[in-house]
Amino acid sequence: MKNKPADRIQDLQYFGEFGGVNPSISDSSTYTFLSAKTMFDTFEGNAEGCYLYSRHSSPSNLYLGEALAAMEGTEAANVFASGMGAITATLLQLCKAGDHIVCSRTIYGGTYAFLKNFAVQFGIQTSFVDITNLEAVEIAIQKNTKTIYCESLSNPLLEVADLKSLARISKKQHLKLVVDNTFSPLSISPIKLGADIVIHSLTKFINGSSDTVGGVVCGSHDFINALRNVNDGAAMLLGSTMDSLRAASVLKNLRTLHIRMKQHSYNALFLAHKFQEDGFRTVYPGLKNHQGNELFSEMMNEDYGYGGMLTIDVGSLNKANELMELMQKKNLGYLAVSLGFYKTLFSAPGSSTSSEIPEEEQKLMGLSNGLIRFSIGLDNDIARTYQIIKECMVEVGVLNTEMA
Repeated sequence: MKNKPADRIQDLQYFGEFGGVNPSISDSSTYTFLSAKTMFDTFEGNAEGCYLYSRHSSPSNLYLGEALAAMEGTEAANVFASGMGAITATLLQLCKAGDHIVCSRTIYGGTYAFLKNFAVQFGIQTSFVDITNLEAVEIAIQKNTKTIYCESLSNPLLEVADLKSLARISKKQHLKLVVDNTFSPLSISPIKLGADIVIHSLTKFINGSSDTVGGVVCGSHDFINALRNVNDGAAMLLGSTMDSLRAASVLKNLRTLHIRMKQHSYNALFLAHKFQEDGFRTVYPGLKNHQGNELFSEMMNEDYGYGGMLTIDVGSLNKANELMELMQKKNLGYLAVSLGFYKTLFSAPGSSTSSEIPEEEQKLMGLSNGLIRFSIGLDNDIARTYQIIKECMVEVGVLNTEMA
């Protein structure tokens, strides 16, 4: 019988301290020891099952990490206070002064800013490439390259990375392939396709309620232990620690991720087809005309669909803003960044989540001013939602009445 990602989460069993169906929350920053020797051994990393200090680890964080490792099919995982905390700690653990990273040109703006503007201060250089052009990826690799970094489905252009081919290139060149899988949890399993390390912003689909900021790194025991090392571990020393109460909250929400992703995907595919029929330049990996549709279909775990993210181009930033403001007024969703909420969220990424990328580079990668990024919600009647969106489009003049 096939062992699906959601089943691996379901099969984990945690009881609370007093038999509760949810594990007890460790509401402590520090932990007591019965002997001084045990404290010393714990500092040295030689006391299995002992807790030292919550910046290093806590029961609640370990429960969540174990569940996320099960979901991604890795040996271990470490949770962080944010997705950026997970990304920066991973890259700083893998690379030192004089090292080089090959990175997708279309990535989350915060990741771009870190690599372009911040990591260079530590002597780490990055080449940004079209990750869908495997020849360009190979050409960009240098003698000092340590890592290939990409998003399985890129933010915000929804380009699909060929993870199997990138894994082959990485292994051939003795590099680590790091994949941010935030846009496609459950739908894509990067480890199964050859990736070494998988990152998520837990803030988004995995938590799903827009009330928590968090991140996770999933990988081998050796790599996760290196991140946690008290002497030179980036997770330990940079201090981006997730709060135990938040970890417990995310773990509870994780249990429904498979149900939510199916609905996000169903609604997004429905709207993508409708927007395309209306004549909008619509980008969604579930559409047959999407450049990466065939590749995504080959890689995906079919049960969970193509995800909840889509984009349309309405021609100009003014029109995009006018449409988003009206859709919010009609209670179709919120003009807000982030994704994975039960309500649809929409934004113009060129002036928001990708604003760290210079305008000339945005143009080169095809990020237009009129682009709207949608994180499609869990609407019960998506056909009704579409009709109201269509009325908004007619009202602001991006869809003419004959088409409507």
